[in-house]
Amino acid sequence: MKIFACLIALGLLTAGARADSLYDITVKDIDGKSVPLSAYKGKVLLIVNVASLCGYTPQYESLEAIHQKYRDQGFTVLGFPCNQFGGQEPGTDAEIKHFCSTQYNVTFPLFDKIDVNGANRHPLYAALAGSASPFPGNIRWNFNKFLVGKDGTILKRFDSGTRPDSSEMKAAIAAALAAK
Repeated sequence: MKIFACLIALGLLTAGARADSLYDITVKDIDGKSVPLSAYKGKVLLIVNVASLCGYTPQYESLEAIHQKYRDQGFTVLGFPCNQFGGQEPGTDAEIKHFCSTQYNVTFPLFDKIDVNGANRHPLYAALAGSASPFPGNIRWNFNKFLVGKDGTILKRFDSGTRPDSSEMKAAIAAALAAK
C-alpha cells in the first residue's frame, strides 16, 4: 500500500512538472511577436490546430462562440494554424489572419503556422501530445483540441469531430473553470 501511495505522489509531482513546462514555452503570434505561454497562467485554455480549407473549418464559428461565452470567466481559445493535413492551411500568416477575421470574426488569439507532428513538431505540441503527455499520440487531423487547466495541467484531448459547442466540451470547460 505504501508503494502505491508513493507511486501516486510521484505521478502527481510528475504531472505538475509537466504542467509547468507548458508555461516555459514561447510561441509566435500571427503577427510574429513572441508570446510566452506563461502570459496565460491562471486561465483555462483550449488549444486547437486550425486550418482554413478543412471540412472542420466551420468550427471557427463555435470556437469563437465559446471564447466569447467563457472569456470573462478566465477562458481563452488559442488557435495554431497547421498545414500538415492535406495542405489545408497553405496561406501566409497574414492571409490566415484576414480569412479568420473576415469569414468567422475570430477574436481569440491566433499564432504562427506550426507543425504538430514529425521531426519539426513545435515544442508546444511535443508537450501536449508527446510521450510525457497524459494524452500522447500524433495529431490525426486539423481541429484537434486540448483543454488545459488554470495550472497548466493538460485535462482532456478532443478529436477533430468533437464540436466546440458540444455538451461534452462545454461540461469540460465549465468543470475546468470551476476548479481551484
